[in-house]
Amino acid sequence: METESEENQKSNETASARKTDVASPTKVASNEDFSGELNAPHWSVVSFETCLASGLTYDKAVKKMKQFTTKKIAGLCIVTDEAAERIVN
Repeated sequence: METESEENQKSNETASARKTDVASPTKVASNEDFSGELNAPHWSVVSFETCLASGLTYDKAVKKMKQFTTKKIAGLCIVTDEAAERIVN
């Protein structure tokens, strides 16, 4: 029969194994993939209430967000157009 200490150790080992499995990436993105993603026109600026702009590159989305910030619009965030569609609908 196992002692409580041995049971705790096995439980911790199992939990650690699960964390490793979850945290391990399936694919490492290259800098080119990342740069291409940011330059693709599929970013939106959303607020708490609605999608304010979509079809933007990430840089343009940042500029739009700054414009909306000066207008004191709350809850601004940059997300993909796909995510923005789910938020609004």
